[in-house]
Amino acid sequence: MHAAIAEAKRVYIPAAEETFLPARRVWQRYGVTAMTLHRWLVDDRMRFPKPAYLGRFRYWKLAELEAWERSRAGTRAAA
Repeated sequence: MHAAIAEAKRVYIPAAEETFLPARRVWQRYGVTAMTLHRWLVDDRMRFPKPAYLGRFRYWKLAELEAWERSRAGTRAAA
């Protein structure tokens, strides 16, 4: 009986490649406005990851955002 209770209490925490962030969380992550996020999306030089759409809502893969952050850090270090 106790094993069944312990099993029921387990919480699934998805890996970064399975985690999606809504637009509001992306704004908060980078401390920017919705307009800035839009500008990053249309500016090819930024190479900001494209979102997935679910209806009219946008979601970004956390793994892609983290990869973008690493690429930006590498660009700044090289400059």
